[in-house]
Amino acid sequence: MMKSIILYITVLTIFTSCSRQTNTKTINSEKLNQIQTTGNTVKELSNNIMVVYQDTKNNYWFGSWQDGLYKYDGKSIIHYTTKEGLSSDRVEEIKEDKLGNIYINTHEGLCKYNGKHFVTITETISIDGKWSLHPDDLWFKSSKPRHVYRYDGINLYSLKIPKTKLGEDYVFKHPNNPDPYAVYCNYKDSKGNIWFGTAVLGVFRYNGKSFDWISEQDVTEIHDGPSNGVRSIAEDKNGDFWFNTEYRYSVYNKTSSTKSDIDDTTFYNRVKNIGCLDGKKDGDLNEYLSITKDDNNNLWIAVYLHGVWKYDGEKIHHYPVQVNSKNIPIYCLYKDNNGDIWLGTHENGAFKFNGQTFDKFTL
Repeated sequence: MMKSIILYITVLTIFTSCSRQTNTKTINSEKLNQIQTTGNTVKELSNNIMVVYQDTKNNYWFGSWQDGLYKYDGKSIIHYTTKEGLSSDRVEEIKEDKLGNIYINTHEGLCKYNGKHFVTITETISIDGKWSLHPDDLWFKSSKPRHVYRYDGINLYSLKIPKTKLGEDYVFKHPNNPDPYAVYCNYKDSKGNIWFGTAVLGVFRYNGKSFDWISEQDVTEIHDGPSNGVRSIAEDKNGDFWFNTEYRYSVYNKTSSTKSDIDDTTFYNRVKNIGCLDGKKDGDLNEYLSITKDDNNNLWIAVYLHGVWKYDGEKIHHYPVQVNSKNIPIYCLYKDNNGDIWLGTHENGAFKFNGQTFDKFTL
């Protein structure tokens, strides 16, 4: 399994490491693309779905690996590409602001869909470049080395991740490797803190004042080979966190620290929780690509070629996801507004859980 995951993730990382084309010399961060955005009505989604999202109007949005964006309104599927104004046909993140605007983070930059047009969001000149944390801000990953994006509704700030000893040691030892600080995912917890999963340095939390790290050694069980990085984060009903493995992490606030060193591990406890509840000596849950919590506080975990696992806090149940009796590669999990669980797959489009199994989404 790990060889298959590593091969796929290696390809994904190579593409992700390419820099986006952004404009850092403009004051106005929005540039309206006047190309008509009616899109094309299609009968099915792309086979490669990286992102699933449902907005507050109950429209479903599906982001693909290289075929653009799809919108499903409950009746028909509309397909959008660069011809309609997307920055790139590779969609990596989809989010919504409090006004109902949809944000599509692509391989070549960030777009906003205002219901009529796609608007290109470009970087705004930052006077001091300082990090800050506000409830309505949207956070996005960036292909720019050691950076993430923060968007406050007007300005898009490119923020540099502070250096760490482990990070700089890694760069020194592996100068030709991709950026170790590269962010693969971001997550807002119940207290408003922002968490970031990185390529090889583990995860870090930003609370508006300081950066707290949990090192790679503590978020992976693969210590003698390449890591997939931290690609998904979830907070459970008890306020504990799940990053990459069968362990859960109990996190508490530091009493005093402004230190942003990756070796400072004083703010969490690591407890093996799921263990080998799957009944195997070497479980399939030692590294997973996606995790989410449903409305009943169950955790759903997607493993690339080993289906989906549901954990209710006491026991774990496995749901195979297969086509023609063969396991298919899964990329992402998503809980919609109705509490239903969706999958984005690498080769077979989107799937939806029917209460017992996962069915392929079709019109």
